[in-house]
Amino acid sequence: PPNGQGLAALQMLNILETFDLRSMGRDSPEFWHVMVEAKKLAFADRARFYADPAFEELPVQELLSKEYARRRAALIDMDAAAQSLEPGQPRLESGDTTYLAVADEQGNMVSLIQSNYWEFGSGYTLEGFALQNRGALFSLDPASANALEPGKRPFHTIIPAFATRDGKPWLAFGVMGGSMQPQGHVQVMVNLVDYEMNLQEAGDAARLNHDGGRQPTDDLAGTDADLLGILYVEPGISTETVERLESMGHVVKIVEDGIMFGGYQAITRDAETGVYTGATEMRKDGQAIGY
Repeated sequence: PPNGQGLAALQMLNILETFDLRSMGRDSPEFWHVMVEAKKLAFADRARFYADPAFEELPVQELLSKEYARRRAALIDMDAAAQSLEPGQPRLESGDTTYLAVADEQGNMVSLIQSNYWEFGSGYTLEGFALQNRGALFSLDPASANALEPGKRPFHTIIPAFATRDGKPWLAFGVMGGSMQPQGHVQVMVNLVDYEMNLQEAGDAARLNHDGGRQPTDDLAGTDADLLGILYVEPGISTETVERLESMGHVVKIVEDGIMFGGYQAITRDAETGVYTGATEMRKDGQAIGY
C-alpha cells in the first residue's frame, strides 16, 4: 500500500483487464494506446491519493476494486489521447537504484530494491552508509495528501514485486526507474500473461515510458510541463504504429537509449518441479546466476 507507488501497477492491471489485449496484438496502435491511457488514469490517482496512511485515510480497497477499474476504463477514448485526466472518486526523477531477486533450494524467494534517490542521497553518511533524501518527494501544498509534515513518510517510488499463480509463489521481479517502475511492471506482466512470452523475452520486448501529468509532489512532469505528456517508445515499435498513435493525439518520441525504459531482473519458480528460471536486463548492467 502507499506511501509507495505499487498500487499504480495494480490499478493499471485492473484497468487493462477490461480489454482483450491478446486479440489486439502487441504491435497494434490500440494496444499501446490502451497501455498509455491506463497509465494516465492510475497516475492521476497516484498524485491525489498516495501518501503515508498514518496521516491520511486512504481509499486503498476502493482504488483496487474491479468496479472502480471498470469505471475508470470507461473513460478511455479508443480514438484519441486524453489531454488531461482528473483523479477518480473511489470515495471520499535522476537516481541510482539497485534491484535483485534471489531464491533458494527450499523455495524461498526475495524481491529487493534499494535506492538513495538522488545520486548520493542526502549527501550525509552514517558509519559508512549514505543516507537517502526521499523527503524531496513531499508536496509543499498543505492541502495535498502527501504534504510535508513532521514524522511523516514521503511518497516513494521503489516497488520490489512478487506475483503468484493459483496462490503459489511464481515470480519475484522488479523494473527500476522512478515513475517507469509501475509502467515497466505492467508491461512485463502483460508480456508474460497475455502474450505468453518467456521470462527473458518479457523483459527484452520493446517498452514505452509515458512522462507527464500531475505528480505526488504537485509538479507537472515532462519536459514541456504538459498534462498530456510525452510518450517515449523504443525502436522495436513499428513506424505504422507510431504514426497512428500520433494521429490519435499522442506526442511520440522514439528513443534508443534504453536506460530510460527501466532496469528489469526476475526469477520464476515452477510450482510442480521447483525449477527456477532467471532473466536479466539487456538495457543496463545485470546478470542471472544459477547454482
